[in-house]
Amino acid sequence: MVKIAPSLLSADFADLKNEIIRLDEGGADAIHLDVMDGNFVPNLTFGPCVVKAIRPYTKLPFDAHLMVKNPDEMLEWFALAGVDMLTVHAEVCPHLDKTLDAIHSLGLKAGAALNPSTPEAVLEYVLDKLDLILVMTVNPGFGGQKFMEHQLSKIAKIRKLIGSRNITLSVDGGINPMTAAEAVSAGADMLVAGTAVFAGGKIAGNIKALR
Repeated sequence: MVKIAPSLLSADFADLKNEIIRLDEGGADAIHLDVMDGNFVPNLTFGPCVVKAIRPYTKLPFDAHLMVKNPDEMLEWFALAGVDMLTVHAEVCPHLDKTLDAIHSLGLKAGAALNPSTPEAVLEYVLDKLDLILVMTVNPGFGGQKFMEHQLSKIAKIRKLIGSRNITLSVDGGINPMTAAEAVSAGADMLVAGTAVFAGGKIAGNIKALR
């Protein structure tokens, strides 16, 4: 069954404790933490202090998606805050294999994210170091954007690259019940969704609809 990882970007930041509890009770499989630095992407969100503050309210795995220019400097911060996985962007890691090794050395799972314009070939030689590949189906930085249909072919190509490896193929951006079906048909086994999960406050029903 496809896994749903709600993006905290669309949560009520004034009520994060209860939003986390509602996600847990609503059937989420993981919590996607959109960390933005106002540099790599044109937005600012939150850092490790917020992650540490919400960690006690769920046992669901935390995946910190580091949309930042200097991820190597932040790995330990988020490890100490209690995340289970760190996902970095291939575009800002000149030594991606070394960064993935550093994440694993902290006892965490390692993921790599690709912007829409980044080809899947950049991951070919680090596949055996990856636990997750995150395909961005919007340009990162803001929620509520439209799903880029041309990324479906990239998802399918990455699924072939993965082969029999135990790597989760996640898709993030513009996910709703219709685009969720398209992404899964192309090969995705995890969906990151913000707006579609939190819409109307009906978290459990929205997660069920995405599945």
